[in-house]
Amino acid sequence: MDAMLDFTGKTVLVTGASQGLGQLLSEALASRGANLVIGDIKEAELKAVEQSMSDKGYSVAALAGDVSQDSYCQNLAQLAAEKFGSLDIAVNNAGIAPALSPLHQTDEATMDKQFAVNVKGVQFGMKHQIPLMLSQGGGVILNVSSLAGLGGAPGVSSYAAAKHAVIGLTKTAAAEYGRYNIRVNAACPFFTLTNMVTDMSDDEDRKKMAKGAPMKRLAEPQEVVATMLLMLSPANTYMTGQSIAIDGGVTAL
Repeated sequence: MDAMLDFTGKTVLVTGASQGLGQLLSEALASRGANLVIGDIKEAELKAVEQSMSDKGYSVAALAGDVSQDSYCQNLAQLAAEKFGSLDIAVNNAGIAPALSPLHQTDEATMDKQFAVNVKGVQFGMKHQIPLMLSQGGGVILNVSSLAGLGGAPGVSSYAAAKHAVIGLTKTAAAEYGRYNIRVNAACPFFTLTNMVTDMSDDEDRKKMAKGAPMKRLAEPQEVVATMLLMLSPANTYMTGQSIAIDGGVTAL
């Protein structure tokens, strides 16, 4: 296996792993030799992913829970240490999107929910992942933001605000822990054909979304995962504090 994509023996924690990008990334990492610790709030779906990966002979442990709860993030990190003896890579992927609404009609409950999951989930995740990485001399963290974290996102102001916060957390962590050999970056995908997008849109909506990209299509999940793998690669040792757009050229405009 090419060293660029060889994760043999690495312990990787992935949240939001019951479907979509989290599930695909977990399977891609496991197929390249990683030990996986996966988490999600959807217990039945998470267990199904765990069973499927185990049936393929992959090393995997799962723990269901809510990333907006500090104690759950702590337990998930501890599971990695107890089960596999280390935590080399963490992917804070769990996130939610709100229903479309103009900013002046966005209520407090929506804002609270977005920040609870999309921001606290990343903050609490890193809070408990970083001490393990410090104890072993380094590690890699990838936070999943969004193209909405790099610019405006009409109709989802609460989501854009939360995803901008993810980038703020990412840059701060990279600046604080770079000297300790901990790399922290953020992936910022454009609309991707996962459940999050397909559940909130129909074919016509998606055609309109695609017009905003120079490539005139939405991202396939595997395309986003390919970029995430490169960002996590053990051979990619000098990139930190970056927010990488995976956007079919949107930010080139």
